[in-house]
Amino acid sequence: MYSSLAIPSTARQFHDRIYSGEIIRFTDLQPMTKLVEYARTFLEDALHPWQPQQIHRYLSHREQAVRFSKCQSDFAGSAEVQHRWLDVVESLGIAPDTLACDRLHLRFQPHREPEQFTPRARTTATIAFHRDTWGSNIYAQTNWWAPIYPITAGRTFALYPGLWQRPLLNSSADFDMRAVLQRSHRDGRNAVDADEAIPHLLEAIDPQEGFAVDIAPGSLIAFSGAHAHAGVGNSTGLTRISFETRSILIDDLMSGLGAPNVDGQAPWMTPGLFRRMSDAMRLSQILGCGYIEPYRPATVS
Repeated sequence: MYSSLAIPSTARQFHDRIYSGEIIRFTDLQPMTKLVEYARTFLEDALHPWQPQQIHRYLSHREQAVRFSKCQSDFAGSAEVQHRWLDVVESLGIAPDTLACDRLHLRFQPHREPEQFTPRARTTATIAFHRDTWGSNIYAQTNWWAPIYPITAGRTFALYPGLWQRPLLNSSADFDMRAVLQRSHRDGRNAVDADEAIPHLLEAIDPQEGFAVDIAPGSLIAFSGAHAHAGVGNSTGLTRISFETRSILIDDLMSGLGAPNVDGQAPWMTPGLFRRMSDAMRLSQILGCGYIEPYRPATVS
């Protein structure tokens, strides 16, 4: 289901392939292996005395949410993590002054019994089916994802490449990203639960249309933010911990390149969430626009 690359193509070729719907796996990336090793040490220190994959056995849902939120904040703000991610990007032949990145994010998905109900906290929820572009309206967006500890088909997320060009009924037209960001900035990220943070699918999709991503720690996959994807319910007995971020090739956004918009209708776009890798300048400043901007789709004359 994905193309495997041990040696990266050029940045231009790579992004053109992403915009055409390819899902690309990178293997044998030493900088990614080093980032995973650092993340494990970081987690084992932060969550001591509990083993990270076993922590759901010892802490309540609320305690997990608090611990995970602190881990996510400390990880995203770590200069060492940012440096190691920069090494990964440069190993792919992408110049840091050409790329803007979103928050470097650890995702935690604890084991849950199939019938167990838990609040939909952003730090612990299994993320529902969506396209990122339903909320961001940025079609030059590339998503990056990697496991920190080994995963299985029951402890991962699923991609739906067969839906790449198929319009889906969704709630993006009524999704107010501006209100979500305002509340998150005012009250903290966890004040907005997982279901409020993204638009939702409004039709039935056969789960069998998706394929579960199963790659080894040290590998990395990249795919367009326009790809439909969803978390896989985790009842494997271990907490799934993974790394993710999103990026934009700045010149592509400025020139209108990117994946097709087949069904997004959200009223806002979110350049302020991204920072240029070389100097941490917000993409909104580079573009000379607001942190969040009204979305004006391109018209065909």
